[in-house]
Amino acid sequence: MKKRVVITGLGPITPIGIGKKAYWDALISGKSGARNLHFEGWDMDQYSCRVACPIEDFSLSDYLHQNKEFRYLGRTSQFAMAATRLALEDAGFSLGAVELEKGRHTYVVKETDPERIGCILGIGAQNMDLCEKWYRQLLKHNGPKRVSPFALPHVQICSVPVNVMMAFGIKGSGCSVSTACASANHATIEAYKQILLGKEQIMVTGGADACITPFVFGGFVSMNAMSKRNDAPEKASRPFDRDRDGFVMGEGAGIMVLEELDHALERGAHIYCEMSGFGATSDAYHIAAPDPKPDMQALAMKDAIKRAGATPEEIDYINAHGTSTPLNDPIETLSIKMALGDSAKGVAISSTKSMTGHLIGASGGIETIATALMMENHMMHPTINLENPDEECDLFYVPQKPMPKEINKAINNSFGFGGQNASILFSRYDA
Repeated sequence: MKKRVVITGLGPITPIGIGKKAYWDALISGKSGARNLHFEGWDMDQYSCRVACPIEDFSLSDYLHQNKEFRYLGRTSQFAMAATRLALEDAGFSLGAVELEKGRHTYVVKETDPERIGCILGIGAQNMDLCEKWYRQLLKHNGPKRVSPFALPHVQICSVPVNVMMAFGIKGSGCSVSTACASANHATIEAYKQILLGKEQIMVTGGADACITPFVFGGFVSMNAMSKRNDAPEKASRPFDRDRDGFVMGEGAGIMVLEELDHALERGAHIYCEMSGFGATSDAYHIAAPDPKPDMQALAMKDAIKRAGATPEEIDYINAHGTSTPLNDPIETLSIKMALGDSAKGVAISSTKSMTGHLIGASGGIETIATALMMENHMMHPTINLENPDEECDLFYVPQKPMPKEINKAINNSFGFGGQNASILFSRYDA
């Protein structure tokens, strides 16, 4: 009999709320996390976009016992570690702090063998704050003399899941997946496969990213990809709206606990929903732009529906990639029509990014959490700032206000740079 996989824990660290309740309350109220941005010591006149969705007043020590290694950690790793703490506790696991040596601790998940827990995380751009910090030191001193020996290990993309696994004593399979904006969804798919293979019973998965740095932010400015609505930041992210002019960058982490169904039932875990199917395809078209004929985006959704043993008519809701860029939104609309056919007109769609901004590698994680909470609460969060719908975006995007709805089957779309497409289908769990 095929194993079944469910979500039992949610850990959101987002620009509009940290923790399940704060995040949900913000989603339903249509809160925007956007504000004006300033990089200390940089000429902001060179940045045509000065709008972002940062997380302020965050300290890892609020979530984990202070460790001497904290001073070496990048922001992406810190978000991932804090979100993992939230997800594991939300899943009902007891975490015991163990001192490995003076000034260094780990947390142990008491209810299960550490070898039966794995960690696969989506990371779009690694700990870029550290990359930029240490490269500036290299240039300033004309050599590596003032570069920390801990710099290189902590800028690697794999350092994020490694730091999570060390913090929580996780000894099953672990790795990072990096497919730009689709990273978290791809990671979740790989974590799902690990449970189906049978080695792990529990997987910590999702994504984390902290790309609001002078170089990464500046790179997107150079691409003319982000909104220039600097005079009204809370209105800048407006997916599917006629007046959209680019995305708004966010940061944070969305971590979930995936669990084999029998294991979850045995320990009496709360089940949010079941992960029933997935699709993953590639456009093979362009390094940054989506294919204007989105056959592969549509195929990702079709494959997710097929693997779940569902039909297009059964899809109640889609959490769109919905970036608020001129290219993405009409192309995603077309791909939904191609995937669902006549049923597309009846499906409800919304974009979490209208409120949180685009968390790059973490986006699929916080959007899966949003989807699970919508299924649990029978309520769809809105797409805010959708005031003047684009003629090419002619589906129903839950504009401006939340709406009640019984969601039995939902799809979460993530489409990354290079045409890396990942769609996941979630079903309401019925015992």
